[in-house]
Order: sequence, then structure tokens, then C-alpha cells
Amino acid sequence: MKLRTRLNLVLTGLTAIFIVVLVLGQLRSTRSSIREEIEAANRVAAQMLGRLAQSYADAGGTAAVKDLLEHTGHVRATDITLIGADGTVLYRSPPPSYKAGRDAPAWFVKALTPQLPRQLFALPDGGQIAIDPQSSRAVLDAWDDLKRLLTVGGLLLAAVSVLAFGLVGRALEPFKVIGAGLERLQHGDLAFRLPPLGGAEANAIGSAFNRMAQAVESNLQSEREAREARTRLEERRELALLIEQSLEEERRQIAHELHDEFGQSVTAIRSLAMAIATQTADGTTRDTARLISDEAARLYDAMHGLIPRLTPLSLDGLGLAHALENLVADWRTRHGTPEITLAHELAGDLGASVTLSVYRMVQETLVNAVRHAQARHIGIEVRADGAHLTATVSDDGVGLPQDWSRPGHFGLRGLAERIERLGGTLSVENLTPHGARIAADIPLVNP
Repeated sequence: MKLRTRLNLVLTGLTAIFIVVLVLGQLRSTRSSIREEIEAANRVAAQMLGRLAQSYADAGGTAAVKDLLEHTGHVRATDITLIGADGTVLYRSPPPSYKAGRDAPAWFVKALTPQLPRQLFALPDGGQIAIDPQSSRAVLDAWDDLKRLLTVGGLLLAAVSVLAFGLVGRALEPFKVIGAGLERLQHGDLAFRLPPLGGAEANAIGSAFNRMAQAVESNLQSEREAREARTRLEERRELALLIEQSLEEERRQIAHELHDEFGQSVTAIRSLAMAIATQTADGTTRDTARLISDEAARLYDAMHGLIPRLTPLSLDGLGLAHALENLVADWRTRHGTPEITLAHELAGDLGASVTLSVYRMVQETLVNAVRHAQARHIGIEVRADGAHLTATVSDDGVGLPQDWSRPGHFGLRGLAERIERLGGTLSVENLTPHGARIAADIPLVNP
């Protein structure tokens, strides 16, 4: 049922209840008035007729009383009956001429007729005058008044219903606009706004509607922008992963070429120079050959120092543990200080991505600790329990700057993104009183 119909029914029902209460109050008041009127009229008639009848009876007997009553005629609200000594009815007052031929409904007469006793007056010769209360005309007047009241009430009820229907419809007209606006929002028209609406309540709802629509539009726009940003970020991450894979593959190829091709060429140059130095008798030529041999040796050493930075060739055949041992041994040989300790418990195939990521993490943190943190002791621990691999590098250096994660610092940020792509986490913290710890936790079994 529509709200307009419900409100109209409520107003009409309240009006009907008011009319019913008014009618019931009118009936109660009318009943009291009829009783008071009939009782008073009956008492007056009884007093007057009783004394007159007594006087007439003393003067002329029952016949004189009958003559008196016939000349008196109908008395309002009273029925008069003259009864002879033998019980016969000698006279009965005529019916009322007021609204003759009409009577109120029986149920209405029964509801409003007062129950008053008959009054009897004895005559000297044994006759009697009976005075009965007669309320039919007063009840008929009350019935006519009630019909007029019901007619006015019915007209009033109809007028109130029509007026209420119109006023309620006019008051609810803005809500149709609000409903149409909600449907437009439901169909995706988020730019729709309600115009100013009549009425304080409707205007307040319209303002709230517009604020809600604005908030929904802004939120959806923000979500759309966030979704687009996430999409772009994922695309950039995929691109970065492809670039990183391409770089790793390029590094691997360069490392293999340096090791296989360039290394053999440098070795051949050194061998030829040593052969010339041992076979020639010319001192100048011999010194030049030895100089070439020494430079070739330094070039070979530099090349072997560069290869692990490009990619550890030992990862391809010997695994992560051996690659880490070679890395630490190389750092110890080339730098001497700081003191580096390595502990590992690795077994089984960790996968190329995990192996390379852990190696790069240890390599990057070693560079930071030696070149920037001025550490004297560096501890490396790598362990795998079948489900997780944890790698921790700690040092006693000056620690990391507070803004290590800001844009422009790509080393640790790149490591964190690499670890996150494997489903793991990288934690970075400064130690007390000094030093830093970098730890990676990588799941080995995808859930």
C-alpha cells in the first residue's frame, strides 16, 4: 500500500473516530435530556391533573373528570387514561399530532426511552386516573437530530478525505522526485542531483541525497582511479620483472662469454707472452713480454672479480650454498676486513628464482655493510626447513639512514620487491646501540 493511501486512511479513520465519539456523546446527552424532560413533564402533568381531577370528581364524579380530560386533550410527553370503578377504560388521551405518523426505529427508541413509573390517582367513586410518560416525540426529535448530525458528519468525513488526499499528495510530491532520483542512481547516473524541494523535511532529504550521491560518485571515482593505479602498478611490476629477467639473462650470457671466450683469450695472451719471455734473448723484448704477461694476469683477476657481480656461475651447477661460500671467500680475499661469518643449512632444490634472490640479497647487503656502514663484523645466516627459507645479514656498522626507503634508494627497495614477488617479506631494522639487520622470509611451498 502506498504511503499516500496509508496517510489518507489514517486521517480519515481519525476523523471517523472523532465523529463516532461525537455521536455517542450526543446520544448520551440526548438520553439524559429526554429523561429529564419527560420526568419533569410527567411530574407537572400529574400534579396539575391530579388536583383538577380531584376537584372535578368531588363536584361531579367520574363523568365530570372525563369531561375535563376530553376538553384538555393531549398533554405533551404524557398518556392519560381514565379507568372506571369496574376497570373499564373510560377515556384515553388522543395520540400526538406533532410529527404524526412517524416513529423512530425500535432499537433507537429502546436505547433512549427512559424507564419511568406510571402514576395513579384514585377518585372518590373508585375510578382511577393513570398517567404514563410518553417519550416517543422526544425520541423522534432525537432521531431527526441524529440523522442531521450523521449527514453533516458524513459530509465532513468526505470533505476531510478529499482534502487530506489532495494535501497529502501535494506534501508527498517531492518524494516522487526523490524516488526517481534513487532509480537514476541505481541505473548508474551518479552525476544526477535533486533540485530544491518544497517543505523543510523534503528539502533536508534532498540535500542529504545530493551529499550521498556526491560521496558515492567520489568514492567510485576514487575506487576507479585506485583500480587503474593498481592495474598500472601490476603492469609496471610485470614489466620490471621482465626487464629484471632480461637483465639477469644478459648478465648470465656476458658472464659466460667473459669466462669462456675472454678468459681463454687472456690466458692465451699470457701464455704467449711467457713463451716469448723465456725464449727470446733480447732483454727489451723479454721485459715487454713479461709486462704483457703481468697485465694479462691482472686483467684475468679483474675479470674473475667482475663475473660474480654479473652472475654467480656456480649457481648453475653447485647451488646456493657453494655460491655463497665463494662470494664470502672472494670478499675476504679482496677486502681483508671486515670479518665475515657464514652459516647455512640448505638442502634440495630451492628453485632458480629463490636461489638468485637470496644470493642478490646477501650480495647487496655485503656491499652496503662494507662500503657504507663501515662494519667490522658481518654475520650471514641462511637456513631452509622445507617450507620457508630465512636469510639474515647483520652487521655492527653505523646502521641504515631513516630515509632508506625513500624514492631514489633502489638497492633495498629492489630487494624488497624481489622478495615480495616470491610471496615473502623483507624486514630492515637498525640494532641497538649500532648496526643493522636485514632478514628475508620466503615460502618454499605455495599454499
